[in-house]
Amino acid sequence: MLAPEAGISATSVTLLWDKPEQYDGVNGYEIYLNGKWLASSTKTNFTAKGLKPNKRYAFSVKAKGAAQQVSAFSNTVRCKTKPLGKIYNVVDFGAIGDGKTLNTKAIQKAIDACGKNGVVLIPKGKFLSAALYLKSNMTLRIEKGGVLKGTNDAVDYLPFYLNRFEGWELETYASLINAGKLDRREVYHVENLTIDGEGIISGGGSELGKAMIAAHGMRSRGRLICIMNGKNINISGLRIENSPCWTIHYIYSKNVVLNGLDINSTARNGDGIDPDSSIDSYILNSKFSTGDDCIAIKSGKNPEGNVVNRPTQNIRITDCEFNKGHSLAIGSEMSGGVSGVFIQDCNIGNLLHGLQIKATKDRGAYVKDVVVRDCNLQQLTLYTQLNYNNDGDPAPTLPQFSDMEFTNLDFTQAKNNSVVIDINGFADPKHYTRNILLENFKLPENSIVKVKNAENISFKNVMCTDGNAPKYEIVESSNINY
Repeated sequence: MLAPEAGISATSVTLLWDKPEQYDGVNGYEIYLNGKWLASSTKTNFTAKGLKPNKRYAFSVKAKGAAQQVSAFSNTVRCKTKPLGKIYNVVDFGAIGDGKTLNTKAIQKAIDACGKNGVVLIPKGKFLSAALYLKSNMTLRIEKGGVLKGTNDAVDYLPFYLNRFEGWELETYASLINAGKLDRREVYHVENLTIDGEGIISGGGSELGKAMIAAHGMRSRGRLICIMNGKNINISGLRIENSPCWTIHYIYSKNVVLNGLDINSTARNGDGIDPDSSIDSYILNSKFSTGDDCIAIKSGKNPEGNVVNRPTQNIRITDCEFNKGHSLAIGSEMSGGVSGVFIQDCNIGNLLHGLQIKATKDRGAYVKDVVVRDCNLQQLTLYTQLNYNNDGDPAPTLPQFSDMEFTNLDFTQAKNNSVVIDINGFADPKHYTRNILLENFKLPENSIVKVKNAENISFKNVMCTDGNAPKYEIVESSNINY
């Protein structure tokens, strides 16, 4: 059990834990606060609310099975809530929530005035704004009925500033919400930042994205929320919509909690969440309907990504719903390396490519130590021959996909007679996709499994609903067990 620092506020603590090693029959969990029962949960996360500011608490959990059998206590997590700061209502700084008045100066004035642990409040109403710049030790809160609405005029997101987009460090328009500054070193320029509430953050959408493209090209676009070199970042509770391209993008960051979000985008390249060369991310209880990848885990592109050498590590994605989009993806820009990805208890719907790990031969680096279990999905692809975003010089070596476990996955909502699992590597045997376990899969009737340029791939109890094994198509591979 753990409580990420980013998930601790003045009045709440977000807790995470693992299932027991043997969890067949476990049907819930009991959470305890200071040794007393607090709540029950069917998930492996829980946010304790209504706590007192600046106070120490101790949490533990027990697993519950049939006939009310309860396990021993987990480890105890001890933490202290943050002090409660002052509230800075943007209306008091001259903002008007009529959906017409441009409130950039008033909202930025409230942000600049905000003291340590303070809360800048967007109240009920629609507050139109251009680019805003947040800082450390503050909360931007959009209350229920409140909308922070980005303009659709590209001029409102000037001047350009340095960040990373599609794997390259380059200057782009600003995003609606910006924090930190880009720095390849392992330093953090914005810390202890929260963006939360029950309201809406809505950008300029496709209209803004098209205006930025027309003025300065595809890679000039800002995002909706962009965090650079951030530490202890929390974004929770909100509906986030109408990005000009990627929706939430964080770069060179550490300890990021994204919890209870409803992310909607229709823009070109309208990704939902893009963790980029960042470590310790927790994406929980969120819904996605996007114009591109719902989540795309990244770490830079081709030789620049190799040289920067900032991997993405330790990402936990649980209890999320992926309703529309291209995929839940690792890649394609993964040239700094990706490892330690854990995905559990997610409903991955009819996405274009399902759960996808993707790269090209020019990327270099690796994707390894991936665990996916207890999910519903319709397609699993490990793909190495992308035909997009492949400009620039190649990396000196081919990428490597290795050391992954996929267990207890339900594909039964996929189409019959289709390819539901497609695993491939690179033509060089030293860079075959290798050491992959696929166990306890339920597939539709007459499913097809493809494997190419791979070795040490084990299929255990992978069966179709009619009791037959799927059709295996094995090409240029070795030690494939099924």
